[in-house]
Amino acid sequence: MIDVVTDDGAVLHARAYGPADGLPIVLVHGWSCSIEYWYPQINTFAEESGKYRVIAYDLRGHGRSTPGTRVFDTDVLADDLQAVLEATVTDPERKATVVGHSMGGMSIMAWADRHSDKVDRYASSILLASTATDNLIGEASIVRYPKVPLPIGRAIIGAPWPIASTPVTNKAVQYITMAPRSKPDDVQFCRDILAGCQPRTRGGWGVALSGLDLRRGLKSITVPTTVLGGSVDRLLPIGHSRRLARTLDETGVLQRLIVLPGIGHMSTVEDSESVSREIERLRSTY
Repeated sequence: MIDVVTDDGAVLHARAYGPADGLPIVLVHGWSCSIEYWYPQINTFAEESGKYRVIAYDLRGHGRSTPGTRVFDTDVLADDLQAVLEATVTDPERKATVVGHSMGGMSIMAWADRHSDKVDRYASSILLASTATDNLIGEASIVRYPKVPLPIGRAIIGAPWPIASTPVTNKAVQYITMAPRSKPDDVQFCRDILAGCQPRTRGGWGVALSGLDLRRGLKSITVPTTVLGGSVDRLLPIGHSRRLARTLDETGVLQRLIVLPGIGHMSTVEDSESVSREIERLRSTY
């Protein structure tokens, strides 16, 4: 267990798995999740292979991390990731493959923008999974109605609603975040993680993400990067991933665009083998 204390006094709970001299892989989870979301990858790389050092942390206000005193915004995401990297990726000769899912990918892009001089120091490669730079509310396809105006959408995702443990909740979680044919165990796994997030944290970060624009941060990425998304993602539809890939292709760092057929937003759980395979390819290549 590693506690990373930020300038404003927040305590970011981080964990490292695998040998201390292993090749580092840093995992950044998404909105309303926690370290536990990465268990499929942690098991694959730290427990089974024995040659990787897997580092994961609870984002500010999530899991065991405290919220601190700063207002939630993308600068906070950037600074928190930088603090974790400074504390855990200490050997300049052993840079990390940095992997972000959803808001975790947004954290990486915010970091590349705000700490552009640190990207080449800490990252050898990046994987952006099921994420986006902007227009999160405008492009979500959760309901088949006219697009929700930004103020209304911000109010909805910013509401501090608890997630109850009921069969109806499981169906809602699956519909919004996963594919129709997701395994029941995977749905329950994701629902339990989402339910563990404090409603105030979920609402506060929901407001922060509703109007974000990380296009400049995307262009600030300077290391080989793969973009990955699910073909039936309702929360952040695959068009987001395609646009990310086009931009990274233009800047010369795109490794590949991977579209996972029949997979929803929780891509790293729904198709953990494909995601882990690409992480290992990036880690072994760069």
